[in-house]
Amino acid sequence: MKKLIVGVLLIGSLLATSCNYQVVDLTYNYNYAYIQLQNGEVIEGKVDAWRDYEDGEQLQVQINGIVYLTSSYNCTLIYNPALK
Repeated sequence: MKKLIVGVLLIGSLLATSCNYQVVDLTYNYNYAYIQLQNGEVIEGKVDAWRDYEDGEQLQVQINGIVYLTSSYNCTLIYNPALK
């Protein structure tokens, strides 16, 4: 029974990765952000630092020395290699 479960998991993971699905997301080097504020204004710029919180969807993003605490629903983080 254990061999069957391991086999099914192995085949499932192989099928998922062969269909261009990313099983594990290891991208944490974001360097540009768009943040939509509640008044509709959009802040964008090079990210000085950012942090996510394990207990929810909150992000803390620092752009030009200003720290924004926002929901991940209102923020888009991007990694752009040209901005290194």
